[in-house]
Amino acid sequence: MNATESARGSDLARQILVIAAFVFMIIGDAVGLGAFGGTPIQDAQGGSFSPDASYLTPATEAFAIWTPIYLGLAIYVVWQALPSQRARDRQRSLGWLIALTMVLNGLWLVSVQFLSVWATVVCIILLLAALVVTYLRAVRTRQPADGWLDGILIDVVTGLHLGWVALATVANIAAALTATVPADWESAASVVGVVVLIVVAVVALAISASGGWRIAPVLSIAWGLGWLAVTRLLGDLIDVPIGITAIIVAVIVLIVPIVGRFMRERTLAD
Repeated sequence: MNATESARGSDLARQILVIAAFVFMIIGDAVGLGAFGGTPIQDAQGGSFSPDASYLTPATEAFAIWTPIYLGLAIYVVWQALPSQRARDRQRSLGWLIALTMVLNGLWLVSVQFLSVWATVVCIILLLAALVVTYLRAVRTRQPADGWLDGILIDVVTGLHLGWVALATVANIAAALTATVPADWESAASVVGVVVLIVVAVVALAISASGGWRIAPVLSIAWGLGWLAVTRLLGDLIDVPIGITAIIVAVIVLIVPIVGRFMRERTLAD
């Protein structure tokens, strides 16, 4: 029995919802970027999301990570809509969740324009939680990726999305705190920033380890940390301890999973 013969009505509904979720995310992205007369993200919320407003916000160049994430999601949306994908158990397990992550992504972008800075924190925490569930289900499911395309469009893209949002959540909370706490709290920024980055290292390694030391999540985390180091060491809001710590953490979260993956493959081979 082929996929279309065993398909259920909910399968077609899922495919349509995934497409609708992607369209919503793209519209939300356009709204968030100010394409419809709004304020660009870096200038929204009184400039709270500018790299020079918060000590834990990466340089603007870091946000180029959205290009491969969005491109991967776009290809996934087309691929999952094919009749051959309609009744696959893996799509049934993950399609609804991926759609949820795209909706929450779009909601965050809209909240930047129309809600408060703390509302954006709520949105991004929900997005992070949805991505954790989606990623762990993808890489630890009893229906593993079937071929390289499946692995890239689901495991890798979701991993990149998760890693970036994990770091963006830290930046988002830091931006919200910077916008609301007393100005004299800035004296503790270096110490707090270093501690937070150590926590980021622990979380990044935990995510990678829970997925069998996969590299995708830590790639985007390390990318963001690298650009965080650049803007803290060379930008207008300089903080050398945070910048150096960001470099060290970026190296650690890349090297440890690579070594862990190598050791895991070697153990499995034996």
